[in-house]
Amino acid sequence: MDNCMVVNKPALNLVGLHVSGPYSTFPDEAIRLQGEFLARKHELNGNIKSTALICPYFGNEVFATYWVCYEADHLEEIPEGMVQITIPEHKYAMVACTNKRIGEGYEQIFAWMNEMKLEKHDNAPAIEVFYVDGHLEEVQVEMLIPLKQPFEAED
Repeated sequence: MDNCMVVNKPALNLVGLHVSGPYSTFPDEAIRLQGEFLARKHELNGNIKSTALICPYFGNEVFATYWVCYEADHLEEIPEGMVQITIPEHKYAMVACTNKRIGEGYEQIFAWMNEMKLEKHDNAPAIEVFYVDGHLEEVQVEMLIPLKQPFEAED
């Protein structure tokens, strides 16, 4: 579990699309939404800080809401159908993997968090960050699980 670590992320201002629905529709809906958002990225007129797709999500035992966004400065005008949200600064447990191995990444990060006695902050969204390259089927992904504060990480 060498690729698991605790990271601090500053507040993120995000602009993008979202979908809500039962867990049974994921990950298909998330993949569909990523494609839809990438097809509309030109509507943001270059007002993005990075080409990484930032995908916060939040759910309970029945349903989830999933966003596909770019980080941007606060926009006065948002394209129709898009949303702008700001996620506050948080500490996260992070693991890196690829989009083909997301399930393994989640197993790894939760096992590591358990080993390190870190607890998930249930009221904060988790985040997937996709480093998309239009030419690759397999891309790097960082998964960020928000941590309860205060926490004490053991080495």
